[in-house]
Amino acid sequence: MQTQELVVIGGGLVGAAIAYGAARAGAPVTLLDQGDVAHRASRGNFGLVWVQSKGDKVPRYARWSRDALTFWPALAKELLELTGVDVALHQPGGFWIGFSEAEMEARQAMLQRIDSSVGGIPFEMLDHAALKARLPAIGPAVAGGSYCPLDGHANPLMLLHALHAGLKARGARVVSSVDVSQITHQDNGAGFEIKSKDGKSWRAARVVLAAGLGNNELAPQVGLHAPVMPNRGQVLITERLKPFLPYPTNKARQTNEGSVQLGYSVEDVGLDDGTTVSAVEWIAKRAVTTFPVLSSVRLVRAWGALRVLTPDGLPIYQESASCPGAFVATSHSGVSLAAAHAQVIGPWVAGLGAAPDAFEVFAGERFLDPNRSFSNAH
Repeated sequence: MQTQELVVIGGGLVGAAIAYGAARAGAPVTLLDQGDVAHRASRGNFGLVWVQSKGDKVPRYARWSRDALTFWPALAKELLELTGVDVALHQPGGFWIGFSEAEMEARQAMLQRIDSSVGGIPFEMLDHAALKARLPAIGPAVAGGSYCPLDGHANPLMLLHALHAGLKARGARVVSSVDVSQITHQDNGAGFEIKSKDGKSWRAARVVLAAGLGNNELAPQVGLHAPVMPNRGQVLITERLKPFLPYPTNKARQTNEGSVQLGYSVEDVGLDDGTTVSAVEWIAKRAVTTFPVLSSVRLVRAWGALRVLTPDGLPIYQESASCPGAFVATSHSGVSLAAAHAQVIGPWVAGLGAAPDAFEVFAGERFLDPNRSFSNAH
């Protein structure tokens, strides 16, 4: 049995970023990682560092996403200097691509609502000709698109690698192949005891549940409510090509190695993270319609991964009222929000930073009250 000040359960992008932020703030941290058997959402993450379209009905989420993007360059630079791992951050702005005038009109109305309610999330609407001037490879079926100068992309797997390496460089302990099954709050003020299925245990004054789909079972043990469900996303990758796509888009992005990542599907199939011919065909056809140059390109990989979604798609961040010192954190935007998780959530859960303002909107209890409204949550 080992005693640690902060234990983070879950070594994916959310847990690793939070743990890194806590260690960076000076907390002694242990990260318990389930390892390669975990349903890694980062395997299927499209890699976008993205704010446009987020938080239409919840301005606080739009503001949270915007702030995360402003933190990103410093995090990427810090991880490179600390670990030597380049997470391939590139923030030239990003494009959403539409295929009809109706889509374009709805998009413009939504982006106007977001920018009006939050501010600081600029956008530009472009018709086909204007978009083709910026993205010459688009096809004739594209009606136009929207552009946000804040957006960009990064390599999710390199980010995960860098966060784990950064944790070790900052003196944190990363323990792999840990499948946590029980968390007990000690009534005598001794904090928490965390037990794994193989009988190992840890004690900590504070604990963060960032276990993805595992939060369904762990959260109630410390008085928290965190309903999450799996959603499969399939992603394709092409052979390496000469640079032709200087900006990330919601349909395709060219990586720093030259390959093009195509995605992604949205499928409710339980815990099945496999691939299907129908989804691969649909993704490929959409990509070719968007960028006809891809029609003769070889696909080299296709894979599926499970995202972790709440019923409304928003994150859950909360400290337990009945078990102070226990926190839950879950979000499907592990890449976009990584820098905010490190910069803000990490110090908060370690007791070394202030609680984020107006975070009540992200409490898990919102799913217990169907009449609760977040339309004015700023």
